[in-house]
Amino acid sequence: MALRVGIVYGTRPEAIKLAPLVLALDAAPGFEPVIITTGQHRDMLDEINELFGLRPRYNLDIMRPGQRLSTMASRIVGELGDPLLDELVDVAVVQGDTNTAFAAAYAASCERIPVAHLEAGLRTGDRFEPFPEEINRRLITQLADLHFAPTADAAGNLLAEGVRSDDVYVTGNTVIDALHLVLDRPDDSTNRELDAFTQGQQTVLLTMHRRESWGIPMGRVAAAVAELCRSRPTLRFVIPLHPNPEVRRVFRSHLSSLAQVLLCEPLRYSEFIKLMHRAVLVLTDSGGVQEEAPTLGKPVLVLRDRTERPEGIAAGCARLVGTDPALIVKEVGRLLDDPQAYEAMRRPGIVCYGEGDAAARCLEALSERWLSSPDASAGLRTYR
Repeated sequence: MALRVGIVYGTRPEAIKLAPLVLALDAAPGFEPVIITTGQHRDMLDEINELFGLRPRYNLDIMRPGQRLSTMASRIVGELGDPLLDELVDVAVVQGDTNTAFAAAYAASCERIPVAHLEAGLRTGDRFEPFPEEINRRLITQLADLHFAPTADAAGNLLAEGVRSDDVYVTGNTVIDALHLVLDRPDDSTNRELDAFTQGQQTVLLTMHRRESWGIPMGRVAAAVAELCRSRPTLRFVIPLHPNPEVRRVFRSHLSSLAQVLLCEPLRYSEFIKLMHRAVLVLTDSGGVQEEAPTLGKPVLVLRDRTERPEGIAAGCARLVGTDPALIVKEVGRLLDDPQAYEAMRRPGIVCYGEGDAAARCLEALSERWLSSPDASAGLRTYR
């Protein structure tokens, strides 16, 4: 009997990071993945599903305009139980720190279905930064049966909180698996607007979307971009705009008149990776980008005051700059003007978050826990 693994995701980053595990489960004997999407990023999932060949069996379509975080979570909890039970899911896998991940872990636990948490153990130490991600990831830890920590530091956080060592596996981060999958496949598509804007130009990629950055902090980052454009007329910025209206309002009001700035719609993942590969450096408040950019040898300036991914900071390939315009301008200038400083942060080939075998390690852990004896998976369904 195959182990039926429920894969639950709702956002684009979750789909990207879960895709390598789904592909590994599909290819391995003894496993059957069952994909359920919540639709938290309703308009951004189709492209990722198509890119990696993911075939969801359910879409809960929970998003509503202006919906509160608590309302979203309650809708997921209320609607996810039936698909989990109808599909006879043996173990549910959730990824990261989204509302979908927390609500799915809670819904599965309510049905006494074991939970495996991918990208477990990340901490900033401040439950409101990032918000609500830090709260979600702490709550998921209390609900999970297996914890797939991407790094030894993340595993150490879990052990310090009392999680049993037998339940913690250091796997690396599956985003590196996904990155390699995209880089290894041919991509003949072109984005003419993007190619024309960046061709032969020194380009900075900027992404920003965190809730704690909305309003004034985001406006301060936009002011830094405007100052850099004034002082460096040949520099280009590409800013893919998050769908959230708050993000769009700030960047459009501050930067839409600047010819050196391209404000564009979210890029397809393959386009985004190609742009990151082409960029001279990256400014971001994204967790995933903090993992991807160092792997591509790109310096990262983190637009936050603290990060749950300290490995890049410790390795010297990422630096916290917050949202202080003067500091952002200074650090960008330092990297662009000082080849030694740039090369010290670039450090091509540095390994912070694994070597692209995280999905295989997760598969091994699932097999060890639930397929190690002939009647292991049969016993799962009597668990609840």
